[in-house]
Amino acid sequence: MKRLQFRRPDSWRIMLARLVHLNVGLALFGVSISMMLRAHVGVGPWDVFHQGLALRTPITIGQAMILAGLSLLALSMLVARVKPGIGTVANMTLVGIWVDVFMAMPRFPEASGILDGAALFGLGLVLNGAATGLYLTAGLGAGPRDGFALALSKLAKIPVRRARTLVEIVVCTTGWLLGGTVGLGTVAFALAIGPLMQTSMRLFGTIEARYARTGESVAARRAFTRVDGVRR
Repeated sequence: MKRLQFRRPDSWRIMLARLVHLNVGLALFGVSISMMLRAHVGVGPWDVFHQGLALRTPITIGQAMILAGLSLLALSMLVARVKPGIGTVANMTLVGIWVDVFMAMPRFPEASGILDGAALFGLGLVLNGAATGLYLTAGLGAGPRDGFALALSKLAKIPVRRARTLVEIVVCTTGWLLGGTVGLGTVAFALAIGPLMQTSMRLFGTIEARYARTGESVAARRAFTRVDGVRR
């Protein structure tokens, strides 16, 4: 069995910036999920499953998210040899923790009717798309759910979008049978999250490109120093 090896970053300063970038994105992701849960008009397919699992077991929604992510990560690694990044592990653990933190806050917004529920959900949905693009453009790896969709696509030899749709239909149905909330919010999430995520990735993509350029510059300077034999 091969040991996991840590590759030294080209620049610790850039690595620190990426980690801060990643964690801000994951914290906002946790806020967005909590907003949609508190809106009471339905949630995204995976969160229907997490909610249903939490209702049928003694664990919290955040813990259900972590458990599901860990299971998917293990399957992706064992079956399709998917290699997780720092972002994958951080997504698997931190989002669930943030959701439990925000859901436990007594003053966290909660809808009391359909209109404020729709407004709260809409804000949460837009923030979710922005947070997804933000954490992905840190360039430290995608979450376990995305990795699992890629693994399924590879094994079944089907397009990634079809694999992702198939997985989300299965988890949403399972979550609904467990008691998770399916509503207009679920439909809105399914229709809007793709375009929102794509827009967000374009918006924050300039930051990711800057990381890459800086890293290449640092690597080039180090290579020149090795060849030249002089510390500069």
